[in-house]
Amino acid sequence: MVNDDRWNTTEILHLLSEVYDPEIPALNVVEMGIIREVKWNDDTLEVTITPTYSACPAMKTIEEDIGEILREKFIGQYKVLTSLSPAWTTDWMTDEAREKLRSEGISPPQKGSTDKSLLMGKIRDVKCPMCGSYDTSMISQFGSTACKSLYKCLQCLEPFDYFKCI
Repeated sequence: MVNDDRWNTTEILHLLSEVYDPEIPALNVVEMGIIREVKWNDDTLEVTITPTYSACPAMKTIEEDIGEILREKFIGQYKVLTSLSPAWTTDWMTDEAREKLRSEGISPPQKGSTDKSLLMGKIRDVKCPMCGSYDTSMISQFGSTACKSLYKCLQCLEPFDYFKCI
């Protein structure tokens, strides 16, 4: 029997927007596109998540944080499921997430680009989140986390992370 007074999926997504990515605490898992589906299966809430990449160390923490908020809000029975297909892409990030990255000093991934920042063997032009210049240079393929590269702006001379396109 299905519980008629259960939370609707819009309310659940609102709750889940309180779960933040531990590696990028400015972004929540909903705006990151990590939450793939929220649905009721009889009296059990099923939340399907997709890791940003298969070996993402944050996924266990995200799964635990989802469970914690669902228990706090008395959601009852729930399952957190992981789906690896289709693979997560930076195109699933919301515009709000991209703007939050920029305001945190991280150059956001370019929309419509799933090529890991390369275009026919050439590193894409990466915009400085501080001054907006495209006159930037990659310092290291790996930044503060595996999903970011370290860049330096040649105009304002500030170093910054670039969230890689995946």
